[in-house]
Amino acid sequence: MGMIREFREFATRGNVLDLAVGIIIGAAFTTVVNSFVNDVIMPPIGLVTGGVDFADKKVVFRPEENDAAGNVVKPENALRYGKFINGIVNFLIVTFAVFVLVKAVNSATRRVKKPPPDTGPTSKECPFCLSTIPFNAKKCSQCTADLVAA
Repeated sequence: MGMIREFREFATRGNVLDLAVGIIIGAAFTTVVNSFVNDVIMPPIGLVTGGVDFADKKVVFRPEENDAAGNVVKPENALRYGKFINGIVNFLIVTFAVFVLVKAVNSATRRVKKPPPDTGPTSKECPFCLSTIPFNAKKCSQCTADLVAA
């Protein structure tokens, strides 16, 4: 039973739950970003570049070969650089969105640094030789006097 209890504590620990929530939200955010790139960003870029749709851009090394019935015998071999450009734009948008989110969270949680709490004196004077020694010292490092008896 001990292992099951340890596993339950591990699985319900805050960090594990936070990670799970982050992954789920990240997956949902990916679909939003992909739609934003493909449906909002790329059409104006395509318009500026003369109606070019980057997702369909490719360099064909070998065209597909079909038989007499129209079935594909050998698939096309192509370098699809347009999808790569879309991927780069997706990456930049996600990176910028995460940057803005982290910046907003940091500015919202930024607090004025408080001075460390006063823990009391850190040093004292030896009653025999008057040198400065650590507060919790039991023996003086200068005169070797026993401070417990003092």
